[in-house]
Amino acid sequence: MIEKHQEWMDSLTPFLKEAWKEAAYESLTVVQEQAIPFVLNGEDVLAEAPTGSGKTLAYLIPLIQKVDPNQKRSQVLIMASSHELVMQIHHEVQKWTKGSGIVSTALIGGANIKRQIEKLKKKPQIIVGTPGRVHELMNKKKVKAHEIQSLVMDEADQLLVPEHIQTVKSILNSTMKECQTLLFSATLPDEVLELGHEFMSEDAEVIRVEEEIKKPQVIHSYIVCEDRDKKEMLRKLAHMEDFKGLAFMQDIAKLNVFAEKLTYQHLDLGLLHSDANKEQRAKAIREFRNGEYRLLLATDVAARGLDIKDITYIVNLDMPKELTSYIHRSGRTARIGAKEGTVVSLVNPVEEKRLKKHARELGFPLEKKTVYKGRLKNV
Repeated sequence: MIEKHQEWMDSLTPFLKEAWKEAAYESLTVVQEQAIPFVLNGEDVLAEAPTGSGKTLAYLIPLIQKVDPNQKRSQVLIMASSHELVMQIHHEVQKWTKGSGIVSTALIGGANIKRQIEKLKKKPQIIVGTPGRVHELMNKKKVKAHEIQSLVMDEADQLLVPEHIQTVKSILNSTMKECQTLLFSATLPDEVLELGHEFMSEDAEVIRVEEEIKKPQVIHSYIVCEDRDKKEMLRKLAHMEDFKGLAFMQDIAKLNVFAEKLTYQHLDLGLLHSDANKEQRAKAIREFRNGEYRLLLATDVAARGLDIKDITYIVNLDMPKELTSYIHRSGRTARIGAKEGTVVSLVNPVEEKRLKKHARELGFPLEKKTVYKGRLKNV
């Protein structure tokens, strides 16, 4: 393993070696170890690995390694479904291309398109964007699809949904036949795999990593309470000494009511949902990341790709019907390089049954808890 790692380090370009050193990673994660050789080799890859297992770098490092900074044209296109995930991936691109001469840009809907066109005039080698805006700029001939050598779909199962599928297919059909296609996600259901194979080579490599060996432990727990008591229970959790948490709810209107009531009780918090504009969402994440408040209330828009290393608690204010939603929410805590994390689901009796069903299907133990004297205790 040590020899393998040394071989890997020796193969990196100097600027990537420097970035690796700065990141202070000790070794590759399982998905990185499995995916990188295929990505470097130019092969199509479908990869499923748990949230927080290092998927972004599994495709980013080998693609950056292959980019030619002397070629002033778009070589890599990375697509993601949300503004937050695009900006986060772009931040990683900037971090790992520092001192390389590689230019990158982010293209998201809702942002000033003229400014984006100006940035495209600088001929970025790497583009990260949401499908709608990328497609729009392709139609305006500002993004040249035929130049792209590698195309990535991050959180692919969110891109291959009815809302995005036609746009994504149109982008894929515009690229050259030999363009490398990579699909990465925490969940790749059979229907997504089938769709993926439609526009990938027949011998595309399928990688499934069931568990990241070095990933910190996640404790799955629950507190039984009626819906009317959930706000007060969240307030108690947020006042715990070690709490830095993301609390999820599917309904935006209910989430806003929770936020108003908790703010009225002098609890500092942030709010993140799809009705907020780009600036509001970016500000909420920035302030939460910087520790200006310890609670971020969010809809599932934040369950995808949000990478804040020191989140200690995920609170489910409602129980997601979909198993994948529970997986993605839970994946926001215990990221690689962090300590263990705790998922606390506030459940009414009906939701308790659903949670126990999820636990059986995913094979994790559940702990029944209560908040006592400012601490989470077993019942």
